Amino acid sequence: MKLLFAWRYFKSKKSTNAINIIAWISVVAITVGTAALIIVLSVFNGFEGLVQSLYSDFYSDIRITPASGKFFHVTAQQLQRMKETPGVVQITRTVEEKAALVNGEAKTIVSLKGIDSNYAVVNRLQVHIKRGEYAMGNAETPSLVIGVGIENAVAVDPSSPESPDITVYLPNRATGAAGGQEGMLSAPIHVSGAFMVQQEFDNKYAFTNLDFMQYMLNLKPEQYSGIELKVANTGEVERVSTELKKRLGKGFTVRTRLEQNQSLFTVMTVEKWVIYAILSLILVVAAFNMIGALTMLVMEKQKDTAVLKAMGANEQLIQGIFLSEGFLLAGIGGLAGMVLAYLVCYVQLTFKIIKLEGGTFIINYYPVKMTPADFILVTATVAFITVLAAFLPARKAATQQFSLKS
Repeated sequence: MKLLFAWRYFKSKKSTNAINIIAWISVVAITVGTAALIIVLSVFNGFEGLVQSLYSDFYSDIRITPASGKFFHVTAQQLQRMKETPGVVQITRTVEEKAALVNGEAKTIVSLKGIDSNYAVVNRLQVHIKRGEYAMGNAETPSLVIGVGIENAVAVDPSSPESPDITVYLPNRATGAAGGQEGMLSAPIHVSGAFMVQQEFDNKYAFTNLDFMQYMLNLKPEQYSGIELKVANTGEVERVSTELKKRLGKGFTVRTRLEQNQSLFTVMTVEKWVIYAILSLILVVAAFNMIGALTMLVMEKQKDTAVLKAMGANEQLIQGIFLSEGFLLAGIGGLAGMVLAYLVCYVQLTFKIIKLEGGTFIINYYPVKMTPADFILVTATVAFITVLAAFLPARKAATQQFSLKS
């Protein structure tokens, strides 16, 4: 019954057009605010999904590193315990160290990572090869896969058979010298391929085979800088990580992909909620319009309210009628905003109309990902603001005493 009264009040002719105008302004403002919230949250979801997919291709589900120092000794029994952990599909061993790549006058510093044959199963680096091939060679004839940023820095072309070998310099751990030629070991190395994931990785990382890195760094066969694991079900990563910590003990640090990039994902989450809070101000502006529209409606319907009270209506019923009027205005605006947001996002997903400026991105359009959680969140936000906006006029209508005498 309350909603029926609210609907009749909404449709009925008012004594002044200002009430209708203000009411529709509040509806339009709620429509715009709702649509903006859902669209922006969907764009953030799209970028977050894109970044997570890129990081999932480059970072493993779980990475195990030494609790102290740069390298650690991992026995065959410990490796077997890792493999036998429920949920673990595959493991790969890595050795990582800073290195200098030199090609004549061109030179750059990189993070050189030695990997074994299982690395292609645990990570998906090979799908991002831009030029050349995914080949690491062996200890005697090593090959190098580098990021496209490093490719430009050292002026090599992996796709050309005439591209010369370059020189790699690594710290000489045997001498322990701090610098100079005595503190470095060098070796010629062939660049077999170049990958492109994102600028952060493309300018920093290069990959070769594990045996070559262990030889150059004078490491024993069971010495590594990290063990990376692939988990069968990504939803069980936390459980597998906890189980590995129990099995391995205090000498190892176990991190999930999220923990490996905690600062990045934290910043992305904070940015999303800050934008949500800022855009919610549009709904707050709409709430002020709603307060004005409902206050004027209360004044317009003074005689109606007096009649209802004379017929036995209590304060709760009167208050509920005008609260329902507020929810009606918000409902029309919110529903229209959601439909508008869905259409905009659907068009962007289908036709990719809105483009990203510049040519340095992995994709050339704004990614969009709609989720039910965003629609529920925005609905709750609209409802909360509506209650706050409609309560005072509704309470005023319920408590004021009106007379039927003119």
